[in-house]
Amino acid sequence: MSGAVRRVQSGSPWEESIGFARAVAAGDRVLVAGTTAFKGRVLYGEGDPYEQARVAFGNALEAIAEFGLGPESVVRTRMYLTHQRDVDEVGRAHKELFDSVRPVSTLLIVEGFVDPRILVEVELEAFRGAVDP
Repeated sequence: MSGAVRRVQSGSPWEESIGFARAVAAGDRVLVAGTTAFKGRVLYGEGDPYEQARVAFGNALEAIAEFGLGPESVVRTRMYLTHQRDVDEVGRAHKELFDSVRPVSTLLIVEGFVDPRILVEVELEAFRGAVDP
């Protein structure tokens, strides 16, 4: 286990204005902050919860890849949605990525996000230690 704390930035405009990192590795844990379908200042999948979830999880997985990790290292996911009607589509995107991994997961309906076009925000937690076969 490494004692160092390492941070990764993604270039999100909110990282600078709010003062946070996209991902932080501390010991065997890698935590990924709330992540949306924005790449730079462009929102992908506007109006499409499945596509936003797919891109948001992709962005979060890119962050853990900075630490040499992939989906198999993910032990927790959190999904925040603005509409209950989107549960199935966001769940479909989650299952496509994590069905063989089966992380613990939480899905919540929230009132809204910093940009009203955002339908989905996700978080990941990954483990850098030994993985059971």
